[in-house]
Amino acid sequence: MDSLVLPLFLVATLAGGIVTGLAGFAFGLAVSGVWLHILTPLQTTLLIISFGTVVQVYGTWKMRHSFNWRHVVPILIGSVIGVPIGVWLLAYMNPSWMRLGVGLLLVLYSLNGLFRPHLTPIPANVPAEVALGVVNGMLGGMTGLAGVFVTIWCGMRGWSKDQQRSVFQPVILGSFLLTWTSLAVSGKISGDTIRLFLYGLPLLLAGMWVGFELYGRLDDAGFRKVVLVLLLISGIVLVVPELFSLR
Repeated sequence: MDSLVLPLFLVATLAGGIVTGLAGFAFGLAVSGVWLHILTPLQTTLLIISFGTVVQVYGTWKMRHSFNWRHVVPILIGSVIGVPIGVWLLAYMNPSWMRLGVGLLLVLYSLNGLFRPHLTPIPANVPAEVALGVVNGMLGGMTGLAGVFVTIWCGMRGWSKDQQRSVFQPVILGSFLLTWTSLAVSGKISGDTIRLFLYGLPLLLAGMWVGFELYGRLDDAGFRKVVLVLLLISGIVLVVPELFSLR
């Protein structure tokens, strides 16, 4: 391993832990910009899922006082239905156009939320939450962005920051566990990947602790801004490469 690879990997892992501890999602967004340049795509995917699972388990436990099965279960059921549909659609849809469309949606939604801070909460029922889960799962199956729509949905409900995280984090965790199981069964986990996971785990835990400390200093409005900024960055990351590829 190159002498610079491990330090860069560890710094990115620490940053990912801080971001996810603060916002409850976006671990992959925080680390992939570095990891994709120093690790293989398969290692990057496996480590994002592995570390992401640790983060979401811890985050879900931290939010246990606000946990509500009433909202989590319908979305999880829909996600289980939507993921295989999304994977199947990959064979028939242009992934570049899909990333561009989702990216533009995220950019427009985030900018609207940032410039219009007063939110009118939307109502919902069980069928609506199942439908959301299906769409969220389809997007995850097609792009790997398993938490985007459920995070937006929770923000639009007008819930407190704890209520939002206690719903979208278990949903993201469920998606990670399904993906991790399929990858483990397929035998794609190598010894090098396991060693990188063990090297990075202490930095991840330290970053999560810092992130949760910062989270505790945010009010609901501040948390909403953090989520919107991260969604905006996610949208830009999806849109810019596709726009250059169209030139």
